[in-house]
Amino acid sequence: MATKLNSPKSLIGLNLQELEGFVTELGLEKFRAQQIYKWIYSKSQRDFNLITDLSKKARETLINDPNSLPIGSLSLVAHEKSVDGTQKFLFETQEGEKVESVLMRFEDRNSISACISSQIGCAVACPFCATGTLGFKKNLSASEIIEQVLFMQNLSGERIDNIVYMGQGEPLNNYDEVVKSIDLMRNLVGIGVRHITVSTSGVIPRIEKLAQENLQITLALSLHDPTDEDRDFLVPINKKWPVFEVIESLKSYYQKTKRRVTIEYVMLDGLNDSPEKAQILGELVRDLHCNINLIPYNQTDVDNPFRRSNSKNIKQFAEILKKTSRNKTVTIRKERGHDINAACGQLASKSKSQ
Repeated sequence: MATKLNSPKSLIGLNLQELEGFVTELGLEKFRAQQIYKWIYSKSQRDFNLITDLSKKARETLINDPNSLPIGSLSLVAHEKSVDGTQKFLFETQEGEKVESVLMRFEDRNSISACISSQIGCAVACPFCATGTLGFKKNLSASEIIEQVLFMQNLSGERIDNIVYMGQGEPLNNYDEVVKSIDLMRNLVGIGVRHITVSTSGVIPRIEKLAQENLQITLALSLHDPTDEDRDFLVPINKKWPVFEVIESLKSYYQKTKRRVTIEYVMLDGLNDSPEKAQILGELVRDLHCNINLIPYNQTDVDNPFRRSNSKNIKQFAEILKKTSRNKTVTIRKERGHDINAACGQLASKSKSQ
């Protein structure tokens, strides 16, 4: 049974039993809940008028009864498409706050991935990340998190296979709602936990708590530098939970879950892309069960001094890292959606049309 939601803003997030209670309170037949459930979660429908197996009376009640709820609580502000096929969606909450999500397809795999947000803004304030310049505004509810997925399926007409919590926000700073949303993603949306990745900048107490949840997700660490001196600047949360302690927490996470983690490392010219840094990073993660993802920096609209490492340096970094880390899998991420500010680190709750 899916996690129960308190004071729902919409029907998204309600399980079948809760939907049955909802329709009977409106004076509708109990079996209507099964119809609504199917259309919301299997067909990503957002319009009662398009739920064709509902009677006209049932549709009118659901639309007009003051005690009814809408199917979803988010509204679409903008939808942009990259030359590489990546799609970016700018949504607005009922409170008027804006948040972005991204839909990605890769040539080398027959699946579609969604990058979703867990917060509006972010308190971690990494200086190279556009989201970090917004500051923290609010946590998204579990229903708002899964609605991003259902809304994108509705608009694109495509089924999403993989979820990455790598949009706006630090997911583990919205721990309870993120864990609820994973439960809802599995039980209602039908996306298995092994197809879900949660990213963190290194919130150690929540990493330890997540290890106890018995979830078979992939945990990703936004590391970006293997030394405390430079990571203090690039990922300010490092001042509270330094590099060595975070890596040790990931080792404990693996021992508990037996799930290999991912190390995310943005490549910044002249800052963290030297052969020496590759050597230090390789030695740091040598005994950690992990894969390493090198991310060429994506330029943002925010005025900052950061620049992307050149491809030669990135390849050299990857070679040294693979050798010193005992042949860990090292991947250089393919750029997606850069032209519409949809790539990693570019989400800033706005579109080019605004």
